[in-house]
Amino acid sequence: MKAKHIVLVVLTLVISLGFLYAQEAEKPAGEGTVTIATIFRDSGFFGYLILLTFVIGIVYGIVRYVQLYQREKVDAGKLYLKLKGYIRNDQIDEATKISESFKNTTLGFIFWSGLMVYKEQRKSLKGEELSKAAQNAFDEAGLQTIYKLDGGLFWFDTLAQISTYLGLLGTIWGLLQAFAALEGAADKDKNRLLTGGIKTAIGTTAMGLFAAIPLYLIKGALYSRAQKLINDIDEHSVKLINQLTSSIKG
Repeated sequence: MKAKHIVLVVLTLVISLGFLYAQEAEKPAGEGTVTIATIFRDSGFFGYLILLTFVIGIVYGIVRYVQLYQREKVDAGKLYLKLKGYIRNDQIDEATKISESFKNTTLGFIFWSGLMVYKEQRKSLKGEELSKAAQNAFDEAGLQTIYKLDGGLFWFDTLAQISTYLGLLGTIWGLLQAFAALEGAADKDKNRLLTGGIKTAIGTTAMGLFAAIPLYLIKGALYSRAQKLINDIDEHSVKLINQLTSSIKG
């Protein structure tokens, strides 16, 4: 995803959240009414830090979604069966061209890299040496690319923990402010100051959890997708290597 697209996403999220906040603020709130807007307002400075952390996580989640669901969109089983037919008929050039058309995906790149080496090396190598060269090519291509599928997903855990810790820090800060305000306050103002400090404390805790829970869920969904892609790559890479080995022996 290009930088300008990321900026647009951030602006859209900020504007949407601002609009939601304004709409909530305009609603008549009865006594004891709790809304997202009131929680955010009560959380104070730490609420903005938590919101910023959450927005960063959402933007990164969109980037990773595009990478894992859009760019890696390929039916591994169908691609393998198509290549298998060409390899069985010794049409390696055609198999290489088909895999090259999927080179932007991790699976397609690995297939294309292995078939390219196989096509070049079979001019000079035979039997087990050719099979070993092809397998090494598949392994090398896998080492270059597979780690990128689930790499970086730990950032969602980090951002979720930061949100939680900011919420906890805001809670402590709100209580300290409340107790500090009580020391020099008049009796008639003590209840109001204590209530305001407790609202800030509880508000930051709620904001931290509101941010952390979705980030953990996003990480879980993306991790499951990455593992599925890795499993498909492992399975069909082995199958294609076996098919090449069988064609060499044949």
